[in-house]
Amino acid sequence: MTPELKAVRELLTPYGKLRAAINLGNPVLAQRSTKGELGGVSVALARFLAEQLNVTLELVPFDAAGKVVAALDDNAWDVAFLAQDPKRAETICFTAPYVIIEGTYLVPQESSFFHVDDMDQPGRRIAVGQGAAYDLFLTRTLRHAQLVRAPTSAAAVDWFVEQGLDAAAGVRQPLMRFAEATPDYRVLPDSFTQIRQAMALPRQRQEASGAVDAFLKECRETGFVANALAESGQADANIAPSGRSYPASWWAHD
Repeated sequence: MTPELKAVRELLTPYGKLRAAINLGNPVLAQRSTKGELGGVSVALARFLAEQLNVTLELVPFDAAGKVVAALDDNAWDVAFLAQDPKRAETICFTAPYVIIEGTYLVPQESSFFHVDDMDQPGRRIAVGQGAAYDLFLTRTLRHAQLVRAPTSAAAVDWFVEQGLDAAAGVRQPLMRFAEATPDYRVLPDSFTQIRQAMALPRQRQEASGAVDAFLKECRETGFVANALAESGQADANIAPSGRSYPASWWAHD
């Protein structure tokens, strides 16, 4: 192991193992099988990073992104997989993104709304998972519509249906799957935001961010990210283009 990689390992794993927060609230990135096993691109990346660092991996699952962020106060994880957001960036250091996901709305089939801009009207109520990237975005940008915050993104869809709300905000892929299985609903064709999914570190470990960014860049360019998405049934997710780069010595390994 090179001195650079050894230094990165010391920064990322102060407790002797890599504790990776896995957000099951975004089924594009992580899933739990019927046997209870965790999978998805974020799990694959966490395992590969632990292998490169030659440390034990501990997966720490959460059912919502907001809970991942809140768990930072309890020092519950060393690395996470979250959408970039300026509010989160106050306490979290992000890499460049590895997947770009659309945020859009699920509406009743008979709804008069056909574009995301139509939704921001007085009296309209939109279900959203509390603390999700699209909750943070819509909180900043909506001027008239009301957000109804459910504990998780999956619960937001349930609340939308049960309470007869005007829309549910969320990631396009799971909303599309719901609409395909439930003909009384449809997904709007456009999006209100592009959600940039990245790896995340606590601010106090930002010295390791360059190395993790280089690791992720390599995983994008070698096809690792694409393969992991395909293997988990998410081949339609958009892989982010390569962003900033760091010197090779950041991630040189034997």
